[in-house]
Amino acid sequence: MEKPLPVLVAKKLRCRREDIQRLVIVRRSIDARRKPHIYFVFTVDVTLADEARVWKHCHDAKDVRKLEVRPEPPVHPGSQKLAHRPVVVGTGPSGLAAALELARHGYRPVVYERGCDIDTRTRHVEEFWEGGPFRPESNVQFGEGGAGTFSDGKLTTRVNHPLLPRILHMFVQAGAPEDIQYAYNPHVGTDILRRVVKNMRQTIERMGGTIHFNSCVTGIGRDDTGQVTSVTINGTEQVPAEVVIMGIGHSARDTYHMLYQQGIHMERKDFAVGVRIEHTQDLIDHSQYGCSAADLGLDAADYALVYHDKENGRSCYSFCMCPGGVVVAAASEEGGVVTNGMSLYKRDSGIANSALVVNVTADDVGSSSPLAGIEFQRRYEKLAYEAGGRSYKAPAQTVGSFLGRNDPGQMPSVTSYRPGVVWTDLRRVLPGFVTDTLARALPYFGRRIHGFDDTNAVMTGVETRTSAPVRIVRGEDRMADGSSGLYPVGEGAGYAGGIMSAFLDGLETAIAIITIYQPLEGK
Repeated sequence: MEKPLPVLVAKKLRCRREDIQRLVIVRRSIDARRKPHIYFVFTVDVTLADEARVWKHCHDAKDVRKLEVRPEPPVHPGSQKLAHRPVVVGTGPSGLAAALELARHGYRPVVYERGCDIDTRTRHVEEFWEGGPFRPESNVQFGEGGAGTFSDGKLTTRVNHPLLPRILHMFVQAGAPEDIQYAYNPHVGTDILRRVVKNMRQTIERMGGTIHFNSCVTGIGRDDTGQVTSVTINGTEQVPAEVVIMGIGHSARDTYHMLYQQGIHMERKDFAVGVRIEHTQDLIDHSQYGCSAADLGLDAADYALVYHDKENGRSCYSFCMCPGGVVVAAASEEGGVVTNGMSLYKRDSGIANSALVVNVTADDVGSSSPLAGIEFQRRYEKLAYEAGGRSYKAPAQTVGSFLGRNDPGQMPSVTSYRPGVVWTDLRRVLPGFVTDTLARALPYFGRRIHGFDDTNAVMTGVETRTSAPVRIVRGEDRMADGSSGLYPVGEGAGYAGGIMSAFLDGLETAIAIITIYQPLEGK
């Protein structure tokens, strides 16, 4: 019989259970090295009745140490006066974070989102997936919550920062499960994330902020010194502003072009393209756990794979792996097909999917223009659209067919992409260096996860929006190079990758603004 966690902690600390006044789970992970014997590994923070006495007896114990508290740095408002309310562009993670922090400190931000509110957006996306009309301003990329709203809702990051606990707490306050504060790979799923996003928006509004949907920023006004003076909405309305936070997301190609034409300094950035691959979740569970996750009462298993190709020096790696999820249509432009992965919180679809992508360097895109990566992405999205019959169906191929093991027309058993797929050769819709690297990576991955390169595994294309192909250059003051008051943030600016790092970037940028200006309370 399993022992209660406090009993195990007391044994580890060589003290009585009664000595533990408070116990908080800091981290919970899984040790599957001796599968099918699976173990939970807990990191806990305890408060003791007599810390000195207990420490004397356990200081030499393995994995026991005194907690070093990293306090959140204090935020002190600045002294400069704002003539206008600060503007936030976009309601993705970086924009929401910035708006929340500004509103919390009394700066009453005005937020402009080019897409719809989350309820309308969700309805539009579902209609599109069922074969309905494609809407350029209301899709998986654009609308309240940003692209992450239709994803697995991962809340992981490689960044170690004292603000991360507060960010997770902000998500819990907005309706996320409390276990995200200690789970090793926390996620909320697209279903819960939609609720979280709406609650964050309502919090911003309660604290004096204003949010405008269907409001695309189409211009930035600047004076001769580079100081921001205004933003233009939908090509007509001009709104005065001296502080503008640009959380545009990695798919706002028209906004990139607008900023470039207005002389904002940008540079090319490496990115990656490839496909989505699907397997039964049971196959992944058995590889990672030695049995079905359901048999052990565990969450659906995930994986992370990488292959370094000695022939061409490139890498193929898994990206945005979605246990128990689906592959979704994620286009944001007419005449293009884009794939992405999405899971609900329960991750119970029975299908595991992940992107398999190959790195694309600045030298691959064929031009020195900072926007060349966008045209590179667009070229293959259009090829995928044509291969899918010009109907937003996606080109797909079995691994067996791709590797020349069976007939290209063989029908597989697992495919979740809506509105559907067209079976074809994926080499028609991707660069040769991508498909060549992928062809060598698949057998290698099959040796890491038995059955990964199974003949009937499905690959769907194209996966092109893994990250922004351009970076908006900014200085240490977080302002765009040569533009006072313009703050590019998040994935779209090229300074984040994923929900958490984008949220952190927006939060830090808002704090930087707060330290310069006085609050607007009462104005």
